Amino acid sequence: MTDAKQIIDETVKANDVVLYMKGTKSMPQCGFSSKVAGVLNYMGVDYADVNVLADENIRQGIKEYSDWPTIPQLYVKGEFVGGCDIITEMTLSGELDQLFDENSVTYDKDAAEKIREANS
Repeated sequence: MTDAKQIIDETVKANDVVLYMKGTKSMPQCGFSSKVAGVLNYMGVDYADVNVLADENIRQGIKEYSDWPTIPQLYVKGEFVGGCDIITEMTLSGELDQLFDENSVTYDKDAAEKIREANS
């Protein structure tokens, strides 16, 4: 498991935004992963996607790395942000925009606003 944690740590630190998910950003394999990837894709965020279904060690390792039991998991600038429910809440409240702004992550502000309008 040490190798998996090292790989995870390197991936999280080497990319501004990383989504550990079931499937890929172009082909999510579960509804929760699809929802988070959909938000990031719609907002035009450049992010690395890691398919936990491709490697059981990574799938288990990410849960231990974050001390968070579920997938997907979003990381911004090396910090764990949350899973599907947290990302959804942050998107709707504008907190995700704030987090991206604070960390110089490029995203489409108009798209973020459209998501909020559609869900109000």
